[in-house]
Amino acid sequence: MKRRWLAITGLVIVAVIVLAGGWTWFLLAVPVGAGPKQSVIIGKEASLRFVAHSLKQRGLIRSERAFWLAARRRWRQVRQGEYLFTPSMSTLQIIEALAEGRVEAYWVTVPEGFTIAQIADILSERGIAPRDDFVTAATAGLMLDADFPLPSGSLEGYLFPDTYRLLPEPRVASSLVRRMVQRFDELVWRGLLHEKLPQGGLTLNEIVTLASLVEGEAKRDGERRLIAGVLMNRLKRKMKLECDATVQYALGAHKARLLHADLQVVSPYNTYLHEGLPPGPINNPGLASMRAALSPEKTEFLYYVAKPDGSHVFSRTLEEHQAAIARVRRSGG
Repeated sequence: MKRRWLAITGLVIVAVIVLAGGWTWFLLAVPVGAGPKQSVIIGKEASLRFVAHSLKQRGLIRSERAFWLAARRRWRQVRQGEYLFTPSMSTLQIIEALAEGRVEAYWVTVPEGFTIAQIADILSERGIAPRDDFVTAATAGLMLDADFPLPSGSLEGYLFPDTYRLLPEPRVASSLVRRMVQRFDELVWRGLLHEKLPQGGLTLNEIVTLASLVEGEAKRDGERRLIAGVLMNRLKRKMKLECDATVQYALGAHKARLLHADLQVVSPYNTYLHEGLPPGPINNPGLASMRAALSPEKTEFLYYVAKPDGSHVFSRTLEEHQAAIARVRRSGG
């Protein structure tokens, strides 16, 4: 009798294993067979559960849970980008493609106000292109066709911040630089400026430089034109701009709070030491800051100080400004 029960128990265990294995195989197998390719974009914030849900919604996998269980150990290997999958691929084949980084295209979002160095860091961190490749392409006089006067050397300021789709290729860094300059041509030169500069105003490089200062200083859209107005007032009065964003650029790294010693950094970009605009842009500004530079608000303000919430207190005189600084420091905002 004991042997009989052991045999039955063994058969039950084997049956359970076979059924479990068959069910697992079913969940990981090809869902429907042949079908058109579908593009799936894995972004920076995409979680494993979100991707599993997206694949299930598209009919590319049978089970979200099975995908999650099978993919979780390899998820850290997955690279951001655009992948192409077909319903004829099994769940394991999809996971393999993700883990091996078989990217069809990269989607790169360049935030407003990023510098050449920061853009290069994005490309390097994501394994799209070596950092030096992008820096070289953006600063070493890449041969470009443009309808507007390009600066000599560095293209800082002319690499328009936007979202770009890039094909994985050896010259992807140069390709991105060309696309960003073309986007500047389209949206700024032929868009905002209508292929000509305002008469009696600043040069294109000076407009872009002013816009980059506004981008570096403004944290709220409603203050951009006012900050541009303050900077223009100081330029007209031949006052030093004393713009913290230019010091950050001169230092080559962002600091949460600048010290007095930082304001003495020797650089032509340090507007605490040198009068007028810096020799070129300090970042790549977006459309809002470009509009502010082209149409600064008419104001009597000559000073501003930042509050912890990102807004600013504007003042007309040095005495008002010093009082505002003391008030902000005393109250923490």
